[in-house]
Amino acid sequence: MIVDVNRLKQTGLGWLWLALLVLILDQASKQLADALLEYARPVTLLPVFDLTLLYNKGAAFSFLSDQGGWQRWFFSAVALGVGGYLLHWLSRTPKNERLLCVSLTLILGGALGNLIDRLLLGHVIDFISLHWQQYYYPAFNIADCAITVGAVLLIWDALFLERRRSSS
Repeated sequence: MIVDVNRLKQTGLGWLWLALLVLILDQASKQLADALLEYARPVTLLPVFDLTLLYNKGAAFSFLSDQGGWQRWFFSAVALGVGGYLLHWLSRTPKNERLLCVSLTLILGGALGNLIDRLLLGHVIDFISLHWQQYYYPAFNIADCAITVGAVLLIWDALFLERRRSSS
């Protein structure tokens, strides 16, 4: 199989640097949080924002975190499958479709960041805690932020830009 490097440069794979940046920022911030914060002990930065080190064995909002451990491998397999699909999608997306490429690479970088935690540690490190009075949003991390922003941009692209691309 011959790989046409010039064609690859024309695809969304040229945006993989953004996924790598997300991955580096995510892993570095998690290592700092794990090294500097005491588990489950909030450090208040603002009245609505704390840094609180927590370990999540489940998925978003600690979904399935109380299971016997099988969820680690299930969510790892899902992340690998999604990552492979996103790489395939990027390889078929023109590089100049910036919003779509950015959304896909943000999701990819975030998924890989949480996958690394799951495989190496058996849990995902969360440390960003937002709250209002006694109402707390589940703790999250940089990877989760990237996945969320990427998903919102992907929906925006699908709702408002896909029709424009299709009609031209």
